[in-house]
Amino acid sequence: MFSGIVERAGVVQAVSSQDAGLRFLIRTGIDPDPAPGASIAVNGVCLTVERVVEGVAEFVAVGETLRRTTLGNLSAGARVNLERALRVGDEMGGHWVQGHVDGIGVVASAERRATDVRVAVEVPAALRRYVAEKGSIAIDGVSLTVAAWEDPRLTVALVPYTLEHTNAPSWVPGTRVNLEVDLVARYLERLLAARYEPAGAAGPRVEES
Repeated sequence: MFSGIVERAGVVQAVSSQDAGLRFLIRTGIDPDPAPGASIAVNGVCLTVERVVEGVAEFVAVGETLRRTTLGNLSAGARVNLERALRVGDEMGGHWVQGHVDGIGVVASAERRATDVRVAVEVPAALRRYVAEKGSIAIDGVSLTVAAWEDPRLTVALVPYTLEHTNAPSWVPGTRVNLEVDLVARYLERLLAARYEPAGAAGPRVEES
């Protein structure tokens, strides 16, 4: 589990084929180095550290993850948002984030207004029912508040700190970003569906990475 508070913006050192997936070498900037087996959210996608050599962590993303996220678009030199999994007692600065991407959004616009940048993202049809003004959304693993919602686009406001410490400056029109909707909204929908569906029937579900 994560909070959507990005710890570091790492840099991809290399990407190579790994069976049906991809192997990523990422200089994390995390001190101390994460241990093998640790969970790290990379642009909002929960991945497992395979090993770390001189500050460069290795991860493997399988084909299913690549199909459901934007990780397959990464190349050497790309900045990626990194967050270690929460530990008991850690401060919850953002909102509950699982690292299971629900869908891919597309940046529609990015406009600077005074001290912040407002970014509009087109949301896939299957996820729009989970978006609410003043609600939470994770974009590339960054916990953000929905400043405005006008179907099919949500707008978020990025403060200078976010722009400095994440890959958000790369969000320009046409950029594909990982979206994870609010966990509470998904559970509420499931509970309401279960209340009215016949016994034993399967309720609606959101596809995840």
